[in-house]
Order: sequence, then structure tokens, then C-alpha cells
Amino acid sequence: MSRKAKNILFVMFDQLRFDYLSCAGHPTLETPHLDALAAKGVRFSHCYVQSPICGASRMSFYTGRYVHSHGSAWNNFPLKVGEVTLGDHLRARGMDSWLIGKTHMSVDQEGLDRLGISRDGIIGARVAECGFDVFLRDDGLWGEGPAGFYDKKRSPYNEYLKGQGYEAENPWQHNANAGVDEDGNVASGWFMRHADKAANIREEDSETPWLTSQAMEFIKAQDASGSGPWMCHLSYIKPHWPYIVPAPYHDMYGANHVLPVVRSESELEDTHPVYEQFMQNEIGQTFSMPGVREKVIPAYMGLIKQADDQMGRLFRWLEETGHMDDTMIVVTSDHGDYLGDHWLGEKDLFHDPSVRVPLIVYDPSEQADATRGTVCDALVESIDLAATFVDLAGGDVPDHVLEGYSLLPFLHGQTPDTWREFAVSEYDYSATPEAAALDLDPKQARLFMLADNEWKFVFADGGFRPLLFDLKNDPDELNDLGADPDYAEVVEMFLGRLSEWARRPSQRTTVSSEFLEGKRTGSSSSVGIFIGVYDERDLPPEVIEKTITYK
Repeated sequence: MSRKAKNILFVMFDQLRFDYLSCAGHPTLETPHLDALAAKGVRFSHCYVQSPICGASRMSFYTGRYVHSHGSAWNNFPLKVGEVTLGDHLRARGMDSWLIGKTHMSVDQEGLDRLGISRDGIIGARVAECGFDVFLRDDGLWGEGPAGFYDKKRSPYNEYLKGQGYEAENPWQHNANAGVDEDGNVASGWFMRHADKAANIREEDSETPWLTSQAMEFIKAQDASGSGPWMCHLSYIKPHWPYIVPAPYHDMYGANHVLPVVRSESELEDTHPVYEQFMQNEIGQTFSMPGVREKVIPAYMGLIKQADDQMGRLFRWLEETGHMDDTMIVVTSDHGDYLGDHWLGEKDLFHDPSVRVPLIVYDPSEQADATRGTVCDALVESIDLAATFVDLAGGDVPDHVLEGYSLLPFLHGQTPDTWREFAVSEYDYSATPEAAALDLDPKQARLFMLADNEWKFVFADGGFRPLLFDLKNDPDELNDLGADPDYAEVVEMFLGRLSEWARRPSQRTTVSSEFLEGKRTGSSSSVGIFIGVYDERDLPPEVIEKTITYK
């Protein structure tokens, strides 16, 4: 039987570092199922997200456009009505687009109201859900405090847990993401000292197995209905904090499995003001405390191990149902996690632990046989996936809208005609305490990263100097050269690149280059418009006939 990718399974983990897979070189964490997928596909070793924060990064994945273009620049910034999404592109090519899990999408309700679009209709529902049809949406943060829930929407996961017999009012918070202390009290996973405890939940009921089961139910439903090709975005909630995982994963790893921290005392000297503010926030300070990494990272590794086991479960089922022969499988993440590297926690800035993500692409098609098990070190951006999916679905990639490049040539052993010289990521931190501490106008609290194979450059708006790292000689990015006059030419080169990138026609999305080139050769005289003509006798009679005669 010939093998051809008809469907797409687009798997995203939340906050998974690029280097926390054994196929990516992690020496103590075992991820055999993702390793096996990489052995059957291509692992892209230098994939950068377009923003190191959940919401903005995901909106770039889902639109195929830079943050600078779509404007949803931070968590819960609405994606404006009118942005063409992956679902729009795929449906136009005969492929359905479905969501299972998280998007971090915030709807542009003002835009819907202005246009008179109701969320009750199919168009409004898709606009409100980032272009997806929803099999199940759960953003996975059901924290609850004195002011109520963090996420005001209904929690499908909490409803599932209550149906499984969990009695807490908020079992996400008190079971799935909490343990039990020595006195029988709730030991919340919000507090990292509890990271070594087992979550108070049956492993099979925890978030990652639950979403895996939902994906299998979705595919069963598609098979039963006999519907056409589909793209399923299976978007996991973990290994994002809270850092706590159920047994048996809670004690699979210990302090002896934690890699040495990547940071230097020199980073604390003459520190860039923006970088310094993020070092000083609570999570940066906590991860800099003795013993915290040794407590937290084993739980993070356990969450990844559980995720890998669930990938094994899913991949075996896809084999049994024949879908490994007709489904492209993509595994990636929306950003990484510092875990104490560079004196930081969480994400936000542009060192590799934050902005670089894993990317594995398996194409069952026979054209991809020559590249199986290879590693591609091309500069890849997360927006390339939208272009890849559109390319796979058929038809030309609309490059006046989609700003990435299709990865199919790499998968099929070909050299793309053109490829980027540098990757770009952006961060608008205007809504953060760090911007307030720096007394920045919201329009100035922006960072832009440009990275090539030799350098990583960060432009800091607001009158700050840039950051610069020599990736060849300082791959751990410990020595900031941005203020060193010996590297002024490199800084100038990147400023020129940033200027060139910022001038691209990113908002010209309603007309293609082909349309514009066609306009050049068209003549207004053919439709009775004559600009700059002095004498009608200089024109062919058939052109002016309707202009100078009447009946």
C-alpha cells in the first residue's frame, strides 16, 4: 500500500524545552517514543518560536505570521477579527481543522460586536476559537483565589474529574495539581517545595492521559463519519507548571538526574537593565535559591516522561488503526523553560532554553523516505508549520499572508529555493511588573531577537543598549557583548537586518504579489480611463470607440 499524508496531527506541549528529549542529547531523561518518531521523521534542531510567551507564540503558530503582524502580543491580548488562521487556509483546501486542548486564545469581542457577528453561529464560533472547530477546549489553568477563577470559562477537565468520583470543588487544583502532606492536608503544586510529592490523582485521570484519550476519540469519530481529511491540533497542558506529577512519575528522577545549571557570576555584573529586572522577579529569585532546581526539575522530567509514554500509547493506536500511513505527525512546544539557567525561571527572554523549541516532523509519504532519522539544522521558525500544512493540503502557499516557509522540501530531501538568513522572535512586556519597574511607556516595552548560525542579537526599545551573544564561541550565551565597541559592526549589521525585516509589507494581505505584477501590465485605457493622453488620435480606434461615440 502506498503511503501518503492525508491528515495532520499537530501535537504541541506547553513549556517543553528543546533539549529535554533524549534524542536531543539529554543524558538522563528517557523519551523513547518521541525518539522513535524522530527516527522515522526529521528532527529540526534550530526551531525558534516567534515569542517566548504562551499567547503570542501560539497566535503565530495559528496564523503563520509574526507577532509584529498579527498584534496579539501577550497572553490574553485578543487576536483581532480578520486575521486569517490556519483553519481558514486549510478549509479552503478541503481539510477540516480541529482543536483538542489549549490555545490561550482571547476573542476580539469588540470586533465581533462591531461587525455584528454572533459567537453562536459557525463563523463567530470559529473566529472566537482561533479558526478551529472545537472537539474540546481546555486551557489548563483553573487556579482559584479570593477573586474567583483565573480562567472564567467552563472547565471540561474538572467536569471529567467529578464524573470520575473526585469530590473536591476544584479537582484540577486540589487533585491533579496538588499532593498530600504528612498530616493529610492539601500540598498545592503551586508551591515548589511540594514538587517531589505525588499528585493526588490516579495517573490515568491526570491531564496528559485525558487529552490523549480525547484525541483517540476524535479520530474514531472522524473514521466513523467518513469525513474528509483533517488537521487535529492536540495541544497538551503539560509540562507547564504547577510542577507536580502523579505516581509513578513523581520519583522516577532525582537530584542525581538534574543537569548542572547554566549560569555565570559574570551575568550579574553590568547586567542589561531589562535582563536584570527579569532576574529579580519572584520566579527568577526562587530558582536561584539553593536546592530549588533539585526539587523542581525531577518533577518537570517526570511530566515529560509521562508525556512521552502517552505518545507511545497514541502512536501504537495509530499503527493499529492504519493512521501512521496517512497522517503527518508534528511534535513541538510553544516555548521552553529556564529552570534556573541564566538566573531565570519561566520563559520571557531569548536565551535558548526559552525561545528554542523541539520540532519533530514525521511524514509517512514515500517522498520522505530518504530523510528518515535525519537532523536538519536549518533556521526554522514556528510560523513555518502553517506554510507546511497549507503546502501539504494542496495549492500554492499564499506568501502575502503566511510569513513562514514550507518544510516539505527538507522532508523530501530537497534544497529550498530560498531560505531565511536569520530567525526572529519578539516580546512585548508592556503589561508586566518589569516594565513598571523600568518606568517604560507601554509603546517602548518591546524586545526583538534576531538569530543566525553565529550570533544572537536582541534589540531593546526604550533607549536601552542591545544584547549580543557569540553563538560559535559562547553557545551557552553567558557573555553579553552588546556594549563592547569591538562588536559595533556586528550590532550595526543586525540593526540593518531588523530595519529590513520591519519594513516588509506584512499588512498587505488582501492582494498577492502575482496580483500586483499583473496590474503592472494592465492598461486603464481598456476600461475607458485615459490618464495623461493629449491626443485621442494617438490611440487605437477600438480603444477609444466607446469614449467618443454614443448611440
